[in-house]
Amino acid sequence: MTASSRLSLQYVLLFGATGVSLPFAGLWLGGQGFDGVQIGVLLAAPMLARLATGPLIAQWADRFRLRRTPIALLGIVGSAGYALAAATDIFPLVAAGWFIGATSAAALIPLVDVLNLTTARREGHAFSVSRGFGSAAFVVANVIMGAMLLQLPVDAVVVWVILAGLLFTLAGWCVLPPDPVSEPASAPARGDTRRLLADSRFMIAILAVGCIQSAHAFYYGFSALIWKNQGISEDRTGLLWAFSVVVEIGFMWWVEPWRRRIGIGARTMLLIGAGAAVLRWLALAFSPPLALLWPLQALHALSFAVTYLAGIQLVERFSPPGTHTAAQTLSSVASSGVLMGLATLASGPLYDRFAQGGYLAMAVLAAIGGLAALGLRYDGAGAGATCGPQWRPPQP
Repeated sequence: MTASSRLSLQYVLLFGATGVSLPFAGLWLGGQGFDGVQIGVLLAAPMLARLATGPLIAQWADRFRLRRTPIALLGIVGSAGYALAAATDIFPLVAAGWFIGATSAAALIPLVDVLNLTTARREGHAFSVSRGFGSAAFVVANVIMGAMLLQLPVDAVVVWVILAGLLFTLAGWCVLPPDPVSEPASAPARGDTRRLLADSRFMIAILAVGCIQSAHAFYYGFSALIWKNQGISEDRTGLLWAFSVVVEIGFMWWVEPWRRRIGIGARTMLLIGAGAAVLRWLALAFSPPLALLWPLQALHALSFAVTYLAGIQLVERFSPPGTHTAAQTLSSVASSGVLMGLATLASGPLYDRFAQGGYLAMAVLAAIGGLAALGLRYDGAGAGATCGPQWRPPQP
C-alpha cells in the first residue's frame, strides 16, 4: 500500500466514527435517560477542557519516536472511554467515559493531519486526496447509521463508535507509515500570546469567528432529538446531516476557488457566514417541514465553511509576523473549545425549557458575531488570498 492509501484508510476510520458520534450523540445520551442539562454538560466538558488538554496531548505525542504510536494509543484510550460510558448509567461514570472518548477523538484529527502533511511533502501525494476520503466516510456514516436506527436500538451509536475506534487503533499500529518525529513542535511563546491578546483587531476577529461557529452548538447537540420529536425518522436525520456536508464539500471544491479569483474579502465572507447562520437558526426555531430542512441544511456551507475560511484569513492577517502559530492556536481554542463549550453547556437548559426554540439563542449569538465583524478595522489588502488549511468535517 502507498502512504496515501494507508492514510486514506485511517481517515475513513476516524471520520467514520465522527460521522456517527457528532449527529447522534445527543440521541444516544437522551436514550440513556439524561435530560438536556446533563447532555449539555457531557458534550461541553471536553470542549471546555481543550484549552488545557490540546497542548498537553500535543506535547505528549511529540515525545514518541514514531508519529503513529500516539495515534494508535489515543485510539485505544478513546474506545475504552466510550466503552465505559456505554457500560453504566451512573452519570459521573458516563461523564468520565465520554470525556475520555471525546477528548481522544478531538486530539486525533491534528495528529493524523500532521502525519499526512509530512508524508505528502516527502512522497509527493496530495494532502487533500487522503483527507477527502475522510469527508466521504463522514457522509456515508451519517446515512448508514440513520438507516440502522430504524431497525436497531439507539445503543448502536456507541457500539459503532467503539468498534471504529478499535479498527482505527489496529490500523494505526499495523498500517500507518512509520514516520519519525524528527523534532518536537515548539509551543507558542508567552510573548507572542501577550502581543496577540493586547491587539484589539485580533481579539475582535476571533470573537466574531468564535460566536458564529459556536452558534452551531445547539444544532450539534440536539438537532437529532428535535427532529425525532417532530416525527422525522433517524434515517432522514442521517441524510440531512450528510447533505449539509456534501454541499460544504462542493463549496470548497468549486465555489471557493471562484471566490478567490474575484477577490471577495475575508471580512465580507465573515458577514455572509453570520447572515446565513442567523437565517438558518431563526428558521429552525419554528419547526419547518422536511421540505424546507434541505435548503436550510445547505446553508451549512455558509454558516460553517465560509466562517472557517474567513477566520483563517483574518487571524493570519491580523497577527504579527512570527506569531501565526500562536494566533491560529488561540483562534482554534476560542472557537472549537471555550466558546463552543459554553454554548453547548447553555444548550442543555435551552432544550429542556424551549425545545426547538433554543435555536433563537443561537441566532442571537451568530448576530453578535456579525456585529463584531462589522467593527473590524480592515484595509482589504490581500482580500483574495488563498486559505492554507484544508477543509475539515464538523466536530464537537
